Amino acid sequence: QVYLVESGGGLVQPGGSLRLSCVFSGNRFSVFDMAWYRQAPGKQRELVANIFSGGSTYYIDSVQGRFTISRDNAKNTVYLQMNSLKPDDTAVYYCNRYATIQFSWGRGTQVTVSS
Repeated sequence: QVYLVESGGGLVQPGGSLRLSCVFSGNRFSVFDMAWYRQAPGKQRELVANIFSGGSTYYIDSVQGRFTISRDNAKNTVYLQMNSLKPDDTAVYYCNRYATIQFSWGRGTQVTVSS
């Protein structure tokens, strides 16, 4: 059983930064393609960024150039560095596999961008 625990969210002003972390409790973290997703109030969960096991990354257009996804396989952790945050980035952020079959979802971490 894999557990995912997200942290690092909070309240930040527009233009601010946050660094999210997601700890993977299970085996063979390094072989999995991982991703960050977010769900804003009243909207469906959406992909934000993903990182393949080999290290290649992908970002949706709205966060390209502002967010950076990374991973530390020794720590079983995937990160999301978020800069130049905007109110539209307000959402609960989750990590999971970047795959059709995913792990059980964690609780996520709330990010609120507001002045």
